Amino acid sequence: MAKQIIGWLLLVIISLACVPAFAEEDVVNVYSSRKEALIKPLLDDFSQQTGIKVNLITGKADALIKRLESEGRNSPADLLITSDAGRLHRAVLAGVLQPAHSSVLDAAIPASYRDPEGFWYGLTIRARPIMYAKDRIDPAELSTYEALSDGSWKRRICIRSSDNIYNQSLVASMMASQGRDKTMAWLDSFVANFAVPPRGGDRDQIMAAAVGMCDIAIANTYYLGVMMHDRDERQREAASKVAIFWPNQDDRGVHVNVSAIALTRSASHKDAAVRLMEYMVSDASQAWYAQSNHEYPVKEGVEASATLRAWGDFKADNINLSLLGKNNPDAIRMMDRAGWK
Repeated sequence: MAKQIIGWLLLVIISLACVPAFAEEDVVNVYSSRKEALIKPLLDDFSQQTGIKVNLITGKADALIKRLESEGRNSPADLLITSDAGRLHRAVLAGVLQPAHSSVLDAAIPASYRDPEGFWYGLTIRARPIMYAKDRIDPAELSTYEALSDGSWKRRICIRSSDNIYNQSLVASMMASQGRDKTMAWLDSFVANFAVPPRGGDRDQIMAAAVGMCDIAIANTYYLGVMMHDRDERQREAASKVAIFWPNQDDRGVHVNVSAIALTRSASHKDAAVRLMEYMVSDASQAWYAQSNHEYPVKEGVEASATLRAWGDFKADNINLSLLGKNNPDAIRMMDRAGWK
């Protein structure tokens, strides 16, 4: 009898030893390409409300996906927060994500802003319109992205390089609406209209338009919002010299993308992670994003910030953003063929 009891105790000890030390903890481990200041206040509020601790690691978007790949099933990450549907598609193909089925997420996020199979869910909407120098451009001259291939825009356009995922997704969205042949023809003429070789980020393109290096820039709206409220007077001054034009309002609408959240394949705290995902699309969280980050709420019915409202309403392209990822490889090849550096 004593031997049986001892044997049973040994089995219990061995089984307990095989359970990871963190398995019983209320914790979520997050890899985020968003800067800490743009995400941590929400994570801290979630922890305060639920008692679930959130460990945050920030880094460059592509580097975090590579890290998930190299760590494999041993990765401590439960969630990935990053931007752009094209990049998220790469994460799906890399096998580092898993579907997060949630009726709360499905109800909160329009179908066009989430992966059809639940691999990722949009958190914010980012519009990428035309920004023009107010002292040199009459907005009546502007209409669509396609029209920017016209010869009248020769040496007047600023935009960042072709290795930028935002531009790759812009081209991918055009492929979805115009097809490959028309997109290739547009690219050839569009690239010929660049004022300077692409360099720098979106803020640099806005600055270039403000100082006269070009007449229009293509950039994400939240960069303009950040510049408008920057401590640096030069940034604020540059932002005051440009205005937003919403292209393609008579057809498919302005190109938009998302920042998004996804459940990792290695997630060890799945239930807590899904709770955090659901918290991120609550009305309060969505309103905070709009006020703090100058991005549009992905959830319908949540009011945008005063800065965003001042830019006016716009019609957004409503294609499912998963197409941007699927079209990404072809978009890159076509941009290379057109000589977009």
